[in-house]
Amino acid sequence: MSVDLRTRYLGLELRNPIVASASPLTATVDSLRRLEDAGAGAVVLPSLFEEQIEHEEMATHDLMLSGSEVSPEARGFFPEMAPAANATDKYLQLITDAKKALKVPVIASLNGYTTGGWTHYARQFEMAGADAVELNVYFLATDLADTSAAVEQRYVDLVASVCAETRAPVAVKIAPYFSAMANMAQRLVGTGASGLVLFNRFVQPDIMLEELEVASHLVLSTSDELRLALRWIAILHGRIEASMAATGGAHTTADVLKLLLAGADCVMLASSLLQKGPGHIAALLEGIEAWMKDREYSSVRQMKGSLSQLSCPNPAAFERSNYMKALRSYSSPFA
Repeated sequence: MSVDLRTRYLGLELRNPIVASASPLTATVDSLRRLEDAGAGAVVLPSLFEEQIEHEEMATHDLMLSGSEVSPEARGFFPEMAPAANATDKYLQLITDAKKALKVPVIASLNGYTTGGWTHYARQFEMAGADAVELNVYFLATDLADTSAAVEQRYVDLVASVCAETRAPVAVKIAPYFSAMANMAQRLVGTGASGLVLFNRFVQPDIMLEELEVASHLVLSTSDELRLALRWIAILHGRIEASMAATGGAHTTADVLKLLLAGADCVMLASSLLQKGPGHIAALLEGIEAWMKDREYSSVRQMKGSLSQLSCPNPAAFERSNYMKALRSYSSPFA
């Protein structure tokens, strides 16, 4: 019995649901080739940050105006100079080179949190050859004057701004901290997002006791973290007209299968690939195929969403009743 591992994400045909998420492993063409050779169904390039774009645009602006305060007419005497390669140029070149080198879809990533001129890079990603754009929204509402409604509107406005810049499909990578996640997902899709990536893992600060300093602390994910994405993908599957990707916590064959059964169109890996290397993809695919054959699933499409909230025998398991059952059934030798 053969198994069809193909899936669709953002309207793109993927040979399988394993996607290499943005990480140092997707930053060079050589590494991208290794991921493709190992079996990745698609790749997401590391993010180009709003701050990088705005810093370089301001630096270029300042350079062009240098000396013009002496005489407004002096600008006409400056020869036109070819700009030095910068982060944005290099990123666009990476997209172009990746598209030439790979057969699998290449997804570019744009990371920001405000509406502004930087969003026009979504169009430049498309022109460079990107098959899709992942908008990574990394924003913490720390202002006491911010309301939840204002924060939600900021997300909606940002998604609308990016979607207006490109004809390529846009996936929005969001945090899980909305008070009404289902409604927010629906609003983002209604604004133009073709897909949602659930969920963004924020880098959390830590206090260094010896140095008495606060420092960013990056910790790789574990399998225990996938349940948050699993729950919301299962709840949203069949209720919103958009692709859904799971990210954060997928390390084993069982992790990937659970997320697909919940309704994910693809599963994105970063931490597990950083720990085990690109070859881990091949091991996961082998395990997925063996499990599907044992249970007589002929395709990922057949299996996908079969244990979502709409399809599972106990839909309440994704809501409050499951919470009460878990608390009541837990036992401790010290209780």
